[in-house]
Amino acid sequence: MLDYLIVGSGLAGISFAEVALKNNKTFLVIDNKSQNSSRVAGGLYNPVILKRFSEVWKAQEQLVLMNQFYSQIEDKLKVKFNFQLPILRKFFSIEEQNNWFAASDKKNLAPFLSTKLITKKYNSIDSPYDYGEVLHTGYVDTALLLDCYKEYLEENNLLMEEFFDNTYIEFFDYGIQYKNIQARHIIFAEGFGLHRNPFFNYLPLDGTKGELFVIKAPNLNLDVIVNTSVFILPMGNDLFKVGATYNWQDKTDLPTEEGKQELVDRIKEIITCDFEIMKHFGGVRPTVKDRRPLIGTHYERKCLHILNGLGTRGVMLGPAMAQALFDNIENEIPLDREIDIQRFHKKYLKTLIFDRP
Repeated sequence: MLDYLIVGSGLAGISFAEVALKNNKTFLVIDNKSQNSSRVAGGLYNPVILKRFSEVWKAQEQLVLMNQFYSQIEDKLKVKFNFQLPILRKFFSIEEQNNWFAASDKKNLAPFLSTKLITKKYNSIDSPYDYGEVLHTGYVDTALLLDCYKEYLEENNLLMEEFFDNTYIEFFDYGIQYKNIQARHIIFAEGFGLHRNPFFNYLPLDGTKGELFVIKAPNLNLDVIVNTSVFILPMGNDLFKVGATYNWQDKTDLPTEEGKQELVDRIKEIITCDFEIMKHFGGVRPTVKDRRPLIGTHYERKCLHILNGLGTRGVMLGPAMAQALFDNIENEIPLDREIDIQRFHKKYLKTLIFDRP
């Protein structure tokens, strides 16, 4: 019998798989490639919400765990996918500069916002008001990470590529049986696919579509990530990843002409050189309105668990949330109230539990 059956192999799923491995737990990952938000994500990690100059929730803790976590995977897989790189916020006015320095004086933001203006001039970017530098930033090549990790799972017979059909779940005292597989627990890490899950689809997951480009711009010589209305991330060989849009209505992962035009317009606001669109991606981020993940255990079936809602910060949140859920299941360590799905039970479970026919 397995300890865990993990449904989904995006950032959430592989994060839990790695935690299980480190704790000598047996598991199998099932995935049918239906969700691609982790794969097409920008992969940036940034401890500051620059739009509001506020600290990302528990940023310091997440960064420490994240860097240890990915470093261990890099060593194991013999591949480099975590790249520490400065993020520069381009200023458009003296007022923006002043707001930056005011934010950098705040105790919780001081470790992350440099007080030294970056005056370097980059080809094809007009920057009369210079830049502010965010510290402890970078990006994870999520597509490379997922490809290499899934290859590792396949080599060790830990991955089954097929559609997970919830109707085949049978419940027993020891846990569940799914087809011919017995397991103590199921971890649902399905991203936006949660809406097809009959056990957890009462939770308020609100997918947010994002579209990104890979562009080629030979005259743009960047060795940093520039963040304004979009981010521009250097990939080497004159290629840059650019994103992202936010669409709360469209729940498909198909690139759109509207998204394309929005990105083109925003790029032209930042760079003055010509560029060629090489790739155009779309994906639906698993977001929650209160901007906190969905972590926890089913209100009746104690062998069913959820690891979801990582939103736009899956790279930072994945390792920490996987560890928190594992510790809750195995060691009965309480989940933080801000991430525990119980925060929604009073509102959403009344009709499910008390108004049954």
